[in-house]
Amino acid sequence: QVQLVESGGGLVQPGGSLRLSCAASGLIFSIYDMGWYRQAPGKQRELVAFITSTGSTNYADSVKGRFTTSRDNAKNTVYLQMNSLKPEDTAVYYCNAELSSWVPGIHPKDYWGQGTQVTVSS
Repeated sequence: QVQLVESGGGLVQPGGSLRLSCAASGLIFSIYDMGWYRQAPGKQRELVAFITSTGSTNYADSVKGRFTTSRDNAKNTVYLQMNSLKPEDTAVYYCNAELSSWVPGIHPKDYWGQGTQVTVSS
């Protein structure tokens, strides 16, 4: 079974930092693009960071310069380093794995984690 398990969420003060992890199992991690999404109350889920199977990254404008995503293929894990956190970053953060477009097969093919709560408050 494919599983994505997020961890590292919690309560932090504005300006603080948090590092989220997403551990994947049951898939060939190295051929998947990995995305971080978040959903705040009353808002739609949005993509905040993305890293391809080859390591290229992309970020939402709202988090550029503050968030960094990286991956460790040897550990089947993707990370989201969040710095200079703001109250508006409060949301449930989800990890997504999508089969990279260069891989032959059925597209789209993706999986989701259960989410981890991030709360930024003083």
